[in-house]
Amino acid sequence: MSTRTSPGATFTVLALAAASFTLLQSLINPVLPTIQRDLATTQSTVTWVLTGWLLSAAIATPLLGRIGDMAGKRRTLLIALAAIAVGNLVAALAPAIGVLIAARVLQGLGGAVFPLAFGIIRDEFPRARVASAVGALSAIIAVGGGLGVVLAGPIVGALGWRWLFWIPMIVTTLVGVLAFRLVPESPARAGGRINWAGAALLAGWLVALLLPLSEAHVWGWGSPLVIGLFAVAAILLAAWIVVEYRSGNPVIDMRMMRLPAVWTVNLVALLFGASMFSVYAFLPQFTQTPASTGYGFGASVTLSGLLLLPMLVTMAIAGFVSGPMAPVLSFRAQLAMGSAVIAVSSVAIVFAHSAPWQIAVESGLFGLGLGIAYSAMSSLVVQAVPAHQTGAASGMNVNVRTIGGAIGTAVFSTIVTGNLDSTGLPLEAGYTDGFIVLAAFAVAAALVALLVPAAARAAVATTREAGTEPDLELRMSAEVA
Repeated sequence: MSTRTSPGATFTVLALAAASFTLLQSLINPVLPTIQRDLATTQSTVTWVLTGWLLSAAIATPLLGRIGDMAGKRRTLLIALAAIAVGNLVAALAPAIGVLIAARVLQGLGGAVFPLAFGIIRDEFPRARVASAVGALSAIIAVGGGLGVVLAGPIVGALGWRWLFWIPMIVTTLVGVLAFRLVPESPARAGGRINWAGAALLAGWLVALLLPLSEAHVWGWGSPLVIGLFAVAAILLAAWIVVEYRSGNPVIDMRMMRLPAVWTVNLVALLFGASMFSVYAFLPQFTQTPASTGYGFGASVTLSGLLLLPMLVTMAIAGFVSGPMAPVLSFRAQLAMGSAVIAVSSVAIVFAHSAPWQIAVESGLFGLGLGIAYSAMSSLVVQAVPAHQTGAASGMNVNVRTIGGAIGTAVFSTIVTGNLDSTGLPLEAGYTDGFIVLAAFAVAAALVALLVPAAARAAVATTREAGTEPDLELRMSAEVA
């Protein structure tokens, strides 16, 4: 049973919990071909190891975030950590691809650690430390998402790909014990019940949307199945919005989306996710392309990961300085600046990719933009809503970012697979066109970031909408803006 602990100890446990899940974002990306061979499956089937995780995380994040607001964040955090640990255990022992995909779906429930961690920080930390803690945790989450690409090669080379699940399973189990003992239980601030109809519709339209986005390169973008699923997604989305608006206990409070501070940050999150997940997935593949193509380096899994190491370093640095930098440069300005840096780095990859050192420099620049934007976005979400809605708002933001990642990787994959040479290898134009699209996403994100209201105005609008008075932290945010 936990007792009141210091914010430092609480933050350490929350950081480990977030890292336990976020590593799974990219840890297996470079080794899918190895898994495909070992489990005797096809390329289209093995991609569901990623797609199943993405779908599960997109659905579970807002749902469990809402449950955490109602039933207690610490209790729900322990459930999420248990799902990660059990999912990793099943994946490590999986005898067939179907079992591995099911295990990844179970792991996806752990996506709830993000909104729960942000909510616990908001509830338990001194208000003067909330911004810095949110920025630091955001940096850890962002770095963890890319760190998997770097760690995968050495782990697989020394131990085999199943240890990509054994190690996280062990770590997550230990983190669960620490969370049980050290993380205080935040008060359950939201009453009511779970809107299961809304949850079912949420799951329905997300599945109907992400399934064709993931498989359109196989089925064809103009196929009746893809068009039909997009139509179903639109219908279910419309029904979900109606149900959520009418519900007294929505899974995601769609009324918050009417607030300029919320819908603008979430739109940036959609575009941001498209860039971030695409780089994690395709930059390693770009470097692993055989040198015979005239542009690839034929890099090993280990080397391709090391070329992304500068990105992780700059992400960490940018994330940790985001909070302290806020009195000088507002989170809104940081969000626009980070998005612009991402655009510049994407364009740089298009025109300079003839040597490994160029990729290393460009990945570092990309990481700088990611770190700045990621931390600023998380802080803006926390500032924009009352304390009792932190979990739901953070869950919405993470969910939108995950959906953006699905859209971005699907678009990038379509561009690459649509530009193949006679041997089936991607042409250089496929990758360069893909990074041009990522640059366009980032430019759009920077422009939308300029529409985010100043923190003070966002706070006042939010609290009036909720029928509450601005709390001390939100009043202090006027100085940040």
